[in-house]
Amino acid sequence: MDGTYTGVVDRIEDGEIAVILLEENKQVIEQVDIPADRLPEPARTDGGVLSVTLEDSEVVSMEYRPDATRERRESVQEKLDRLSERLSDREE
Repeated sequence: MDGTYTGVVDRIEDGEIAVILLEENKQVIEQVDIPADRLPEPARTDGGVLSVTLEDSEVVSMEYRPDATRERRESVQEKLDRLSERLSDREE
């Protein structure tokens, strides 16, 4: 697998292994695990968005994408807010 993909930090296991989900056309196509200390400093959190370049299925470079990270988090928060509103409407 070669190319540059959008990667999203799914989780960091035991503070040591970063699990990154690679996407193509907004669909998860692969998972890569790397040492967490290889992540760019600001991406060392769940939901961090990166550009990930692979050569021979190995991660050769990563670039943190702060704007994409912020947009994704805002989108998730909006969805949670809408869900919360619907749930509170049912309780009345």
